[in-house]
Amino acid sequence: MDGEKVSELRAFVDACKSDPSLLHLPSLSFFRDYLHSLGGRIPPNITSPEGAVGEDEIVESDIELDGELVEPDDGPPQKMGDQSIEVSEENRDAAQALKANATYVISEGNLDEAIEYLTEAILLNPSSAILYATRASVFAKLRKPNAAIRDADAALLINPDSAKGYKYRGMAKAMLGKWGEAASDLHVASKLDYDEEINSVLKKVEPNVHKIEEHRRKYERMRKEREERKKEQERQRQQAEPKAAEKQDALLEEGTVISIHSSNDLQTKLKAAARLHRLAILYFTATWCGPCRFMAPVFKTLAENHRDVVFLKVDIDELGDAAHRWNVNSVPTFFFVKDGKEVDKVMGADKNGLESKILIHAAKS
Repeated sequence: MDGEKVSELRAFVDACKSDPSLLHLPSLSFFRDYLHSLGGRIPPNITSPEGAVGEDEIVESDIELDGELVEPDDGPPQKMGDQSIEVSEENRDAAQALKANATYVISEGNLDEAIEYLTEAILLNPSSAILYATRASVFAKLRKPNAAIRDADAALLINPDSAKGYKYRGMAKAMLGKWGEAASDLHVASKLDYDEEINSVLKKVEPNVHKIEEHRRKYERMRKEREERKKEQERQRQQAEPKAAEKQDALLEEGTVISIHSSNDLQTKLKAAARLHRLAILYFTATWCGPCRFMAPVFKTLAENHRDVVFLKVDIDELGDAAHRWNVNSVPTFFFVKDGKEVDKVMGADKNGLESKILIHAAKS
């Protein structure tokens, strides 16, 4: 091998040392097979600092949040009044009396009884936002957040400025771990009618909201960085593939017969010839074949005279699988290949037929 090709080979090896991912380029599969055949080991194609291979997603870590959550109350929904009906003065007064009873039993700690009073009141006066908000507060005390949210939603539908509606919906959502939604409702409630209980709950909710936001920003940043790395790797791959192809093309030595020693090597050479739109002649031979010994110097001379044609030689005893794929029944056999497809064939020691077909197909290149 001349000095220039040795220098090119050394440069290629140095490039692989600095960036082992080059060895995973599809165009270098023949080289990987060769290294494996020698017992070599190819390093894995690591593409992210998290140690993920290929296109694996970033796995988010858990967030350590403060606060006690409750199991969602998934029972049948509470009775709700028909807000479309017209409420009489008598029913309004009766509902107010039931609300007073509920307030008293709440002070005594009888929360279930308070729910009964408030439900009767709501059925009598379903257009009262304060009745729904009050029952929402009792459901919150009973640790039934979904029921509290339903009542708070009803209160806010009637009165969008219901401070209690926002307050108890926010507290209920905090019980379910819906920290962002809880903080939003509690802030609105605080602006409408500030009290210490709202402030106390916010002190527990807001740190979790900040942790979640920081967690989201962190992983958004990591995903963005990963996408940037993937873009850079793709850019490097696109730059490296033409260089790798150029190195393969350079292995198509002009004016010589190239001996093939592996199926991958054969495919690589044929692909390189197709890429350069050069005619390739694939010569199947054998050491024990007398006609082959006659054609060997002829083939060599033809290679020297037709430097724009790629001359490849395969020993069928060395590469029986290649001979089988090409349906070689006797040697010597010569296949003419252009753009990766067989276009012609010569069987036997037909010197004149080989020369004439080279002239025909080489002229078409």
